[in-house]
Amino acid sequence: MFRKILSYSTLPLLLLFGISSGNSTSPEATTGTLEKMMVANGNVAMNLDLNLLNGVVPATKETKLDTLRFEVGPNSFFTILVFNNALRGPEPGSMGLIRRNSAILPEALNASSNQLVIAKTNSSEPFDLVVRDGKTGFTFFNIEGHGYNYDAAAHLLSITGGRLLVSKEFAESFGRPSDAGAVAGEISIGATMQPIEITQLDENGDVKSARLPALNQPGLVVIPGPDVIIGELIGLQQLGSGAVNGRVGISLGTDACNKGTTDVDWFALPNGDHPFIPQNVYRMSGGATHDDRFEQIGQSWGKHAFTAASSNTCGFGCNGVGGSHLGAGCSDAYGAGLNGSQTGIGSRAWVNPFTGVFNGSIANNHTGHSHDVTSHRILVETSDLIPAQNLDATYFAEAEYIVPHEYAWCQSHPGQCNMYNNASYERYNVSGGPTNFTFSAVGTTVREQPAIMAWTGATVNRQEPDPGNDGIWFIGYKVTNPSAGIWHYEYALYNQNLDRSIQSFSVPLGCGITVSNLGVHAPPQQPASPNDGTLGSAGYSSTPWTLTQTANAVSWNSETFAQNQNANAIRYGTLYNFRFDSNRPPQATNATIGYFKTGSPTTVAIQGPMPDTCNPLQLTSAVSRMTHGGAGDFDVDLPLAGEPGVECRNGGGNHTVVVTFTNTMVSGSASVTSGTGTVAGSPGFNGNTMTINLIGVADVQELTVTLSNVTDIFAQVMPDTPVSVNMLIGDTSGNKTVNASDVAQAKAQSGLPVTAANFREDINADGSITASDIGQVKADSGHTVP
Repeated sequence: MFRKILSYSTLPLLLLFGISSGNSTSPEATTGTLEKMMVANGNVAMNLDLNLLNGVVPATKETKLDTLRFEVGPNSFFTILVFNNALRGPEPGSMGLIRRNSAILPEALNASSNQLVIAKTNSSEPFDLVVRDGKTGFTFFNIEGHGYNYDAAAHLLSITGGRLLVSKEFAESFGRPSDAGAVAGEISIGATMQPIEITQLDENGDVKSARLPALNQPGLVVIPGPDVIIGELIGLQQLGSGAVNGRVGISLGTDACNKGTTDVDWFALPNGDHPFIPQNVYRMSGGATHDDRFEQIGQSWGKHAFTAASSNTCGFGCNGVGGSHLGAGCSDAYGAGLNGSQTGIGSRAWVNPFTGVFNGSIANNHTGHSHDVTSHRILVETSDLIPAQNLDATYFAEAEYIVPHEYAWCQSHPGQCNMYNNASYERYNVSGGPTNFTFSAVGTTVREQPAIMAWTGATVNRQEPDPGNDGIWFIGYKVTNPSAGIWHYEYALYNQNLDRSIQSFSVPLGCGITVSNLGVHAPPQQPASPNDGTLGSAGYSSTPWTLTQTANAVSWNSETFAQNQNANAIRYGTLYNFRFDSNRPPQATNATIGYFKTGSPTTVAIQGPMPDTCNPLQLTSAVSRMTHGGAGDFDVDLPLAGEPGVECRNGGGNHTVVVTFTNTMVSGSASVTSGTGTVAGSPGFNGNTMTINLIGVADVQELTVTLSNVTDIFAQVMPDTPVSVNMLIGDTSGNKTVNASDVAQAKAQSGLPVTAANFREDINADGSITASDIGQVKADSGHTVP
């Protein structure tokens, strides 16, 4: 009703001016029929000077215009007022455009060409109409010189003669700020209109009667079953002055519409059959273009709906049903004050976001705690809002309706499931601070999409891990190249209504990839309150996610459900960010998602760092290593091909084999497959080496140790590989025979320090060459290995 009063109160002002029309009425008349009409369908033509926009100097002075054609999107809320069949003017609103042909456009315009809108601005704005990006609010063209004409018999609105002027921000985006204000072409619009409100006025201009006519536009209110969407977000507001612990409490107004053919259950508490309405705030910022990252900076509990109105905000043609049901085509508005009324909002923890089921008798219990100005509202850190600390940041507000009736209908009517389009968002500017803020809307509400869809330049994909049994979530990702040789990877995971929640996120790495500046961001959790629906009323945890980095992946995870039912998982209506820098450019790959309550992990398509070609896993060397007292470690080389090396030292049956590989190792095993001896325990790994301890090794034999399942950090597995050694104590010359030559060598080195040149003569490996070593060689003289 409030919106209708505003419309009617403007009538005397509207009657003071005339706008060209196919039929006219005396501007002094006050008795008659006032119609509020919206676009049913239409077409738009933009004749553009593409040479100007693309910075091309034409060969001739003649301006060549190329035509860009669009259809007007259905449900576009661009409205006009018609009094006694005469046009009295348009109202603020917008019409979405659907592109129907192609052209070579500047990068920024081309990127937005599928989400453009023509917006009728407020009277305080310098231009009546503008062409802008419907998601981001970026203005490409201001329109001037246009005229409106309305054919009452055909219900046809024509807007002609409009000149498209390059906006200041568009000119700056393609590096030619001096082009701001230049005429880039012409625009014409033709739209069929249909009435959404018809009011009869008496001779004093007072309302005699009003009705909401049925709409004739095909495709409206034909969705089977109940289907609640948010038609408009009606104001973001800080409720109560000041901050508490550095945070403020914000609330968002919502106007919900039922685009389904079935009246929606709207029973007030303690009945649990009504919508639940959580609200969120997001910030886009970072990088040279201030859109590298898209973060959630606040979340609220949820408003419990009650007593539906029967308005017609979305123009679907309300059937007049209200109260305990929201009628087909009807709308029901809650202002920011009502959605932030602390005794009317309950904890999210009580509500299953997919089924909408909750116990109405306990879902809004505020006993046992008191409220300050931030309690249960959208909780936001002041540092995330203060303009001076967030230069060039862009803000978005989002709300969602979780509707039990939609799920119940889906269960009894398979295929008629409308639980996935209940979120809408709108852009807002922030001013004020440091503890009191005001918010002003930019553009119009983007219906039936979560706010993550506003992330400029990002790829955003919907995920449904268990269709029909649980809800949906979205992954967004964006890769930028902030400096030569560095790529920034930014990921956002948004859970819309997935009850199982998300517990882990892993991005694959590989050979040659290094990562740095790893980070994670999550919105503030609501403080614990008695009866808040969490386990033990302890509130949801804010414990940061654990980072795990290996050569194969970088992963983050919260605690598992088994560890902590209140863990900091990505629950419904929340968005978490994960990020890092890398030395490698992007490629298509798959991330792995782990779930919190139930369900096996799934993979999702993303962009991640491109690995170099991995070095093949190969064995490069093998040695028999022994410690010679204080002289240190000395190695007998064990060739990988040809005749095995000879180990001439007496280790008392204990020996150590050290093998080296091309890559860093993580696992593997070893066993004696020929000869007498045993591998003691498990091999040890250090970088690219593997150490094998042997016991019970006999003398005078060829011993073979086989390496099995040897795996490097890149998950490469080497085939089973043998390493052999000839065991022959006293063979200082390494010729597989102990004889007088070996005795002579030992005598020649007697008394000398043990070095790499003579360690073979230190037979007992005690760090000195003495008569004991000579005696050992003499004792083994005559031994030979075949």
